Amino acid sequence: MNRTELVAAIANKTELSRKDAEKALKAFTEIVAEELKNGEKIQLVGFGTFEVSERAARTGRNPQTGEAMEIEASKTPKFKAGKALKDTVNEK
Repeated sequence: MNRTELVAAIANKTELSRKDAEKALKAFTEIVAEELKNGEKIQLVGFGTFEVSERAARTGRNPQTGEAMEIEASKTPKFKAGKALKDTVNEK
């Protein structure tokens, strides 16, 4: 499912116009990105948790030359699925 299909599904499920569904999705993604940027965690009970994971600096290899190189420390967004979401996905 791509973004356009997701907007259409949200509009259909909520009986909102596509334009309003697009605004709601955009607001959600912007808020999640802003909160993660500020180091906050977003927890949606039953769905999952969005949080930031720290990656330490490390030594890697350039795949073309095999030469060792330093990879800087960084932050990366992470999503951990909640129990209810896991149960829904695993239903038979």
